[in-house]
Amino acid sequence: MEIMVKKYDAILFDLDGTLLDSLEDMKDSVNHVMREFGFPEHTTEEIRTFVGNGIRRLIERSVPEDTDPRTCEAALKVYRSYYNDHCMIKTKPYDGVPELLAALKKEGFAMAIVSNKNEEAVEEMREHYFGDLVPLAFGQSDAVPKKPDPSMVYAAADRLGIPKERCIYVGDSEVDIETAKNAGIDCITCLWGFREKEFLLAEGARVLAEAAEDILRVVGEEKERE
Repeated sequence: MEIMVKKYDAILFDLDGTLLDSLEDMKDSVNHVMREFGFPEHTTEEIRTFVGNGIRRLIERSVPEDTDPRTCEAALKVYRSYYNDHCMIKTKPYDGVPELLAALKKEGFAMAIVSNKNEEAVEEMREHYFGDLVPLAFGQSDAVPKKPDPSMVYAAADRLGIPKERCIYVGDSEVDIETAKNAGIDCITCLWGFREKEFLLAEGARVLAEAAEDILRVVGEEKERE
């Protein structure tokens, strides 16, 4: 008989760059805003470097440096409205992610999404792509500070009814690494997302996942057989 001893009871996931390959829809939405305001458009690689700190920072990084605050606010409003209606056109789960989530659920792990994406889009995408596999999601709102503040991690752990010490965070960026550190929990850093391996190592990544199944190996490693 095999006995699986789990150090963790819950896995908290970042969304963009971790569970979902969403970069093209974000780029298209940003460039819609840029056209609306007569600003230069951006490449996918440029948008890759802009994301990770919420949609406000995404827009602030996308508009020209000398853009006044009122225009930034107007651009943010346009982006939020457009992206909410166009966030699931090119976006798709990364290879192996649906199978990973199904395996984690089968093993009894609780799961939640903790993202800096705006709350409306996070919930819509959670329901559309993952449904009952991941029943809980937290996104950016006025009620809770965005990552790397640990408040969303604490809120997710509380809603799941699991001590934060029994949670592990999975993400793909320096923001996720810092979030886990600030929350006092372990972190798995994905290498298929929006940042390069060397950059993530320099930012403090310690446990790396090259493929989705690596996450299952880390959180569900067999410790004892009898």
